[in-house]
Amino acid sequence: MTGGKVDFNLIREATRLDLVKLLEKIGGNKAIVWDEQLAGAFSHVADYSFLRSYDVCKMFYISKNKLPQNNVAHVIFLSRPQTNLMDLINQQLRMEEVKGGNRKEYHLWLVPRISLLCERRLQEHGVRGSFTSISELPLLLFRLESDLMSMELPMCYRDLQLDSDPSGLFHIAQSLMTVQGIFGLIPNIYGKGPAAKQVYELMVRMRREMGGNEPQVTPQIDQLILIDRSVDLITPLATQLTYEGLVDQFFGINNCTVKLPGDRFPQPNSEQGSTIDETNFQEVKTVQLSSSEALFAEIRDCNFSAVGPRLSKHAKSVVAQYEERHAAKTVGELKQFVQKIPQMEVYKQSVALHTTIAELIQEHIASGNFRPALQMEQEFLKGLDTDKINPFIEDCIAQKESLYVVLRLICLQCIVNSGFKPKVLEHYKRDIIHTYGFEHFLTLENLEKAGLLFVQQGRSTYATIRKTMQLTVDDVSEQNPTDMSYVHSGYAPLSVRLVEFLQWPGWRAITGVLQLLPGPTLTETQQLPSALRQRRGSGGSVQSGADGGTALVFFIGGCTYSEIAALRFLSSRVDQGGPEYVIATTKIINGTSYLQSLSDELVP
Repeated sequence: MTGGKVDFNLIREATRLDLVKLLEKIGGNKAIVWDEQLAGAFSHVADYSFLRSYDVCKMFYISKNKLPQNNVAHVIFLSRPQTNLMDLINQQLRMEEVKGGNRKEYHLWLVPRISLLCERRLQEHGVRGSFTSISELPLLLFRLESDLMSMELPMCYRDLQLDSDPSGLFHIAQSLMTVQGIFGLIPNIYGKGPAAKQVYELMVRMRREMGGNEPQVTPQIDQLILIDRSVDLITPLATQLTYEGLVDQFFGINNCTVKLPGDRFPQPNSEQGSTIDETNFQEVKTVQLSSSEALFAEIRDCNFSAVGPRLSKHAKSVVAQYEERHAAKTVGELKQFVQKIPQMEVYKQSVALHTTIAELIQEHIASGNFRPALQMEQEFLKGLDTDKINPFIEDCIAQKESLYVVLRLICLQCIVNSGFKPKVLEHYKRDIIHTYGFEHFLTLENLEKAGLLFVQQGRSTYATIRKTMQLTVDDVSEQNPTDMSYVHSGYAPLSVRLVEFLQWPGWRAITGVLQLLPGPTLTETQQLPSALRQRRGSGGSVQSGADGGTALVFFIGGCTYSEIAALRFLSSRVDQGGPEYVIATTKIINGTSYLQSLSDELVP
């Protein structure tokens, strides 16, 4: 899980350099007005103390409200290139100008690139001339962990499937060109799905446009594996059963932080890797989840059933460490013990933090329909009773269970059955509209358009895919896993099985399954410049899994924490000759956030 062969910190440093160049162009005190969605992701590039060192002394959010009183010389609006955000910037700018006071210069930084549509919208509002400068800040990838990067594009899948907007694919190709600029040309490229092919073609075009000006860097990444989310729609709908996956499912992890009920953490403290929202302490505790915290690094990818015993072992270790003080007889031994106390306190607080989080998860598991819904889901994944109206789903609708729980189960049933009979689909849709309201009609239409709800056109292909790819595993060991299926207690993510099968026995062995999955299959090589071939000792030919090396798996349309855990599990077997996997995604998603991104409500 270290991502040791490829240092993603280099991506952060390159991004930070772009930021510094823009900051240094603006002398004097500055205020940054953030697009709220960018603010969290930006913390992975530069924290407040770093920005303060470049004279950023105030920070606000882009909103309908006027900016607080400030005496800065420069105001920088930092935003994604979206016209609705330009409308808000226009409002704030006009309120600033009405307010008067000291004269300010206004700047607009668009991430990751300037948009003509946005400039036109500002022109229509009559404020384009109010900006001293409009620049682009090419922030494409954010390093979340040593082996994990995200583009933080939550709407990428929606843009592609519902709006036929390919701009996200262009940004993905750009980000991969940035990766190759830092880590060298990737000699072997594999992919599955229509979006994977489009990204590859964009990369080829971008490389051609560079001419002979490619960076002469010895390749550090041996394989690029592009996985289009549409190839595996099952995994995002399945309940994640790893510790981190359940934290995300119940509380929502955003930019490596999670907000938890503050009343379960009564005493303010200074846990390693956690911060507290002092202004709302009783309601919310914000915890930073990072592998820099040793205990979290150990349990994050464990099946939840294995977390309790591990926490118990660590709790006993804490007690044993403090008991050592009784064994200290000499002044020197006492001094040694005292020196260890700060480290022991951090460890103790870490154990207490994750014990409380585990208790919160357990309470959610024990309440409501979680267990019966999980059982129903496991039956669907095994292909049982998927072709008819499901009584449990009917009960959930009658109880007005969370709409996203209901939709998740219906979509999962539909996909594993390769579609519903028209009567079954219409029955579910009618029940949802009747119970949850007509305003959800658009959401149901969107789910059909995105391929999550559809009428069956032929026989189900899931049984063949499940058997060939070994998607369901009986008697999986959750405590000491020997197969990636532990992440869903018996279901292996199809996306990661594809990655595993690529290394051995190879995709040629599963051509029948690949033909059943949507979109083309890519197996391409990029020829390295001759000087780099000699330096690397390779002609850029396709490597077998036995050669090890490093593989970058890029999820187009989002990935789940269960898929990340499954890839880390494969990386842990690197001694068996497989590659070390590092991961990039457009966004980390779960079943709820995935369906929410595809939702719309009819407004009366």
